[in-house]
Amino acid sequence: MQFMAKPETTVILNGTAIQRALTRVAHEIAERNESSAEVVLIGIQRGGVPLARRLGTLLSTIWPSPVPVGSLDVSMHRDDLDQRVAPDMQPTVIPFDVTGRTVVLVDDVLYSGRTIRAAMDSLNDFGRPRRIQLAVLIDRGHRELPIKADFVGKNLPTSQFEVVHVRLAEMGETDEVVLEKT
Repeated sequence: MQFMAKPETTVILNGTAIQRALTRVAHEIAERNESSAEVVLIGIQRGGVPLARRLGTLLSTIWPSPVPVGSLDVSMHRDDLDQRVAPDMQPTVIPFDVTGRTVVLVDDVLYSGRTIRAAMDSLNDFGRPRRIQLAVLIDRGHRELPIKADFVGKNLPTSQFEVVHVRLAEMGETDEVVLEKT
């Protein structure tokens, strides 16, 4: 009988460090965008949604009015649909008009850039934003498309053989970012 070795894991960010990174990102969003009335946050399902909500809460302490927050499922806009058994659909909830607004797409990990491309394609179904900005908690490199985040919580250079897990309280876990070597 063969035993599989447990993957080696390293905690990259604990809960306090995640909060600090999101606070910094919220301030950067506020600095780059003069008016809260023009900005909306849209979290990419799954991990980007709770992060967008957290950023919305943080921005409400910086700006005088709350920032609308929505969620976006990109499953049907992915370019690898033919390689998946069935897409894991999550709700898309955008209860505001994106036309003419600055949309800040929020995701947990930026890797190849393909999810962000799918998000931009999907966003077109809801209107024409004035501009799109990208906020991510972790940028791990390895881009396959010319996509760059405007706001990054932590740059984390990785190898192709490593996996980044963002665990959040909203998803039933303890807040942390873990690097797993496979």
